[in-house]
Amino acid sequence: MTLMDHLLELRTRLIWVVGALVIGTAVSMLFVSPLLQFILLPLTEAGAKPMAIGPTDTISVFFKVGFTTGAVIAMPVIVYHIIAFASPGLYPHEKRNLILTLPGIMVLFVVGALFAYFMLLPTAVGFLQGFLGDIIAQEWTIDKYIGFVTRIVFWIGVAFEMPLVVAFLARAGLVSGQQLLGFWRQAVVIIAIVAAAITPTVDPVNMTLVMMPLLVLYASSVGLAYLLYRPRAPRDFSKEDFIPSEYQDE
Repeated sequence: MTLMDHLLELRTRLIWVVGALVIGTAVSMLFVSPLLQFILLPLTEAGAKPMAIGPTDTISVFFKVGFTTGAVIAMPVIVYHIIAFASPGLYPHEKRNLILTLPGIMVLFVVGALFAYFMLLPTAVGFLQGFLGDIIAQEWTIDKYIGFVTRIVFWIGVAFEMPLVVAFLARAGLVSGQQLLGFWRQAVVIIAIVAAAITPTVDPVNMTLVMMPLLVLYASSVGLAYLLYRPRAPRDFSKEDFIPSEYQDE
């Protein structure tokens, strides 16, 4: 394929991605009210109710929730077109492995998001509501709360995909268990930094809640890398299969 062919293919796939986002957002807008009640549940159970300060805050929240949910609905289509665009650079068995990992990636993302919502958010919200609560009235704005929840749920969901990503890279011969194990000190520091960035509070309890599953996921990734690692064989372009047809007779 020429450069122009690649650009045309990229344009076609971007049209599919944008179309999936538009359809997913349109569908999710029909259910914004129950979705918003579900998102607000950790806060309402803590005895608080968010408020809107600006005249357009509720409208912006409506579209933010609708677009975020629409992106989740469209995620399979988005991932498929990303893989389809990048697949010509992979070996056939790497393409198969990547396709096989897709359902697991989606499942692990959902598991991580549920962990963040049911385990981390109630603890974080309870801590923040009670911190200096006898001195300062805790009145949360709806836009700040939605961004707060979205950040935690999304990044924890992404972090839970680590084992499958590492398993694919190990199977492709790009990373080994020995390399990951030798990197464990740096990994602990990186995980601590990531946990501190994700954690909405400064207390060690919530940071530990984030760090523990990340450390377990890293240990699982090391084990999978040991089991699945295969050295990557370099492509032999001298073979006939890799010689362009116009040069095969020379």
